[in-house]
Amino acid sequence: MVCMRTCLALAALSFVIAAPALAQEQPAPVTPGSVIESAAPEEWHSIAAEDLLVMELAPDAAGEPRTIVIQLMPAPLSQPWVENIRTLARAQYWDGSSINRVQDNYVVQWGQPDEGSGGTVKPVPEGLNVVPESAYTVDFAPGLFGGRIYHRDGARDEIVRIEPRPFPHGPRPNSFADPYADAVGFIGGFPAAAAMELTRDADIVSRPTQAWPTHCYGMVGVGRDVSPDTGDGSQLYTVIGHAPRHLDRNIALVGRVIEGMEHLSSLPRGTGPLSFYETEEELVPILSFRIATDLANPPRFEFLDTGSVSFERYIAVRANRHDDFYNIPAGGVDICNVPVPVRRAGD
Repeated sequence: MVCMRTCLALAALSFVIAAPALAQEQPAPVTPGSVIESAAPEEWHSIAAEDLLVMELAPDAAGEPRTIVIQLMPAPLSQPWVENIRTLARAQYWDGSSINRVQDNYVVQWGQPDEGSGGTVKPVPEGLNVVPESAYTVDFAPGLFGGRIYHRDGARDEIVRIEPRPFPHGPRPNSFADPYADAVGFIGGFPAAAAMELTRDADIVSRPTQAWPTHCYGMVGVGRDVSPDTGDGSQLYTVIGHAPRHLDRNIALVGRVIEGMEHLSSLPRGTGPLSFYETEEELVPILSFRIATDLANPPRFEFLDTGSVSFERYIAVRANRHDDFYNIPAGGVDICNVPVPVRRAGD
């Protein structure tokens, strides 16, 4: 009996001692960050220096430099405006201009100011493209979305055979149901949307007809006057708030901020009409604005391939969080809540 009691006590003690060790052996929860960190080197794509713009603002109140890096939109999206922006940058058009407008939960705007809103009006270089409104979208061609597109029914092929099937109750895993478009996906690493049509051949299939970039946080667009004006690229803005998707197909998007967004989103809000700055003292000077290839030491960046295995895992984890903070997985995710990972090359 004594031996039995002793053995039981020793067993209980060994369990208490071993319990923390067992707890430590539990695998860490998979998070969006851990998926990005574990992505293979070959799943990352370099961004050409010709597609990077580097904007230097005047130093902040503490004397710290403020550098913003913008990646231009890939072909075939928005290319006439992108060509204008390269022309303007090489003409050093934005040097000496300013941030003119900061509207809370909406946009930061810079460059050519609206008449009477403050800032310096400058003539633009000759030969800029005059772009029609039809260029807000592009015609679909197979492979435009890398072969994958995300529909309300969860299918992931650009051209989808429609098969009758009951919809399950509740959200579908990794659902990309979008209130602004029939489908969404990624073109050249940028978020985009598409219009779909049904056709009946041997089967009933759904295929995209038109595609366009989406107004997500950090996207850069072209300021314009009322229709049919589409802007020439001399006035630009970036989204600093909730995605204003109602602007899709109504105004040109030309890129996204990939570094230094904090320098724009933290600027003082304007107090004039439409949140324009009202005095010269409020304007934030732009010291320089250059294409990276024109710099002595151009920055190098790369983005995660949106067709890679790691990106698919990244989407799944963003749609269904299982780490300790979350109790209920969402079962779906918005296209603007799947920011494509971008990093400094070599980091």
